[in-house]
Amino acid sequence: MFSRINNRIPLTALRQPRATLWAAVSAVALGFLIALEIAARHYGLPGPITNQVKEVVLAPKSGPLLYASMALMMVVLPWRQRLVAAGVAVGIDIAFFLVRWAFDAKMMFGNGALWVVLGYAVIAVTRRTGRERVLLLKGVGLGLLLVTGRKTGDTWLLITSKTRPVVLDQYVAVADHALGNPSWLAGRIVAATGTVGAHVLDYVYIQLAVAAVLVALYQLRHVAAERRFPRHHLVRTFLVIGLLGPGIYMLFPVVGPIFAYGGDGGHWAVADLWPHTPPALVTPHHMPFDEITPRNCMPSLHTAWATAIFIHSRRGPRALRYAGTFWLIATLAATLGFGYHYGTDIVAGVVFTVTIEGALRSLERGWDRSGAQLVAYGTAVFAGLLVSYRYLPMQMAEHPWVFGPLLLLAMVSVIHHYLRTTRMWEPKALPALQPEPQPELV
Repeated sequence: MFSRINNRIPLTALRQPRATLWAAVSAVALGFLIALEIAARHYGLPGPITNQVKEVVLAPKSGPLLYASMALMMVVLPWRQRLVAAGVAVGIDIAFFLVRWAFDAKMMFGNGALWVVLGYAVIAVTRRTGRERVLLLKGVGLGLLLVTGRKTGDTWLLITSKTRPVVLDQYVAVADHALGNPSWLAGRIVAATGTVGAHVLDYVYIQLAVAAVLVALYQLRHVAAERRFPRHHLVRTFLVIGLLGPGIYMLFPVVGPIFAYGGDGGHWAVADLWPHTPPALVTPHHMPFDEITPRNCMPSLHTAWATAIFIHSRRGPRALRYAGTFWLIATLAATLGFGYHYGTDIVAGVVFTVTIEGALRSLERGWDRSGAQLVAYGTAVFAGLLVSYRYLPMQMAEHPWVFGPLLLLAMVSVIHHYLRTTRMWEPKALPALQPEPQPELV
């Protein structure tokens, strides 16, 4: 009797801290959303909560994103329920389409997907119990996190434009001379491809979250059967990147070459130089900019997310690996070719992602010395990049054959450290046992 009671104690002790952790995380997330809502209202605009509630009825900003979030939620459902949920979502969207067409309103699909996700939240609370309720709520939460993260990011960008009146583009542009001004070169290449190349890259750039969902769906394909989520998957990396990245924007505000050195910057731009004329090598200064353009360049989060997609697609089938490679290359071409980022942003974005991925994988398996060293090294390199862009841009531009390779070497060293460390974490295959020789019968 006493042995049975003692065996139950560890299970309860494990559940209570986990429940406490989830409650704390939920409370912090809710408080963060409320704070962003208040901040947006302070500037006379709706915040992430208001924008999300509007999409229950009004035309969504991104229909594919809402259907992608519904697909994430459906990983916890059996196939029959998935088909029913998809059919209900399409039916609701058809009804919305007819009403909007009748009243000549803005046309966009996606409301049906959001209704289905919210409906399953109600089902989880009212019709499920125990582990089934927890699993379904996790699926709903995963889907809502994707769309809420998008709304939160939009609000963050608004805050960066309102609270950072000056930008550091001149410092980054001068430092970019060490890499050969790749944004100017990529901009001319994209322009030479015409409208077809521009449309393809624009689609890749805009639908990055949809590509992430495809990889995540492969990673979460066994959730419905196993009744549990894997300990680490792409969505976790995406959310952490989106959470930490805007904080760096606040410390290092940069608008990008098409705004600071191109026609899109209007009278705020240094001159209309991008992409045909690289900026002159002069001592950089802080430059004032408008209160509309987001300061969302350093680091390049599109590069960070595309790098995360590439990393997580490596363990998939060949088609998924090819797709991850294509999305990374196309995203790099778009971020540079559309003038949204400098080459130095790309380097920082790759280091940023690899460091976060190393930290999350260390958290998954349990922290040890190798994981701590990986995260510490990646953090030190990332901080060193930002410091060098801010305080050594002229030296970097005047000695490109020294600092250019050093920047690339710093990035490659973090990637190499990550690969070497994570390979050490992989379980080693044990050699097959050989049968012992039998004695011969005389």
